[in-house]
Amino acid sequence: MKPVIELLKRLDSVLFKVAPDVPVFDALKLLAEFGVGAMVVMDKDKLVGVFSERDYTRKVALLGRNSRETFVAEIMTSDVITVTPDTGTRACMSLMSQKKIRHLPVMDGADVVGMISIRDLMDDIIADHEQTIAQLQSYINS
Repeated sequence: MKPVIELLKRLDSVLFKVAPDVPVFDALKLLAEFGVGAMVVMDKDKLVGVFSERDYTRKVALLGRNSRETFVAEIMTSDVITVTPDTGTRACMSLMSQKKIRHLPVMDGADVVGMISIRDLMDDIIADHEQTIAQLQSYINS
């Protein structure tokens, strides 16, 4: 399969991020505004975590915490699994499956260059399959 950098080039290049000292309620509003399920948590230019809808449901809603009084740093996933731009998309799928995660920040050294989701990978696989089918149909019909 292709390296993840090729997938990132085709995706919207905006990296959605939030600071660790933001109240969870405000971070949830950002998720809704951007239409995403997760954002990287950045302390200045350093990746310190990932904040997702899953973090909210499991660490705030289900525990009865107040999202206006709880900060992103308190509930974010801080043990972040990352990949590099040259990691293959198949390896990303495998990693996400093994670790039961839905989002992977892509790091080039110390810099976050993007984040991919399981949906991004699935959409890419479907597009590849559709292209292969079209090529085979063209070959058969010629």
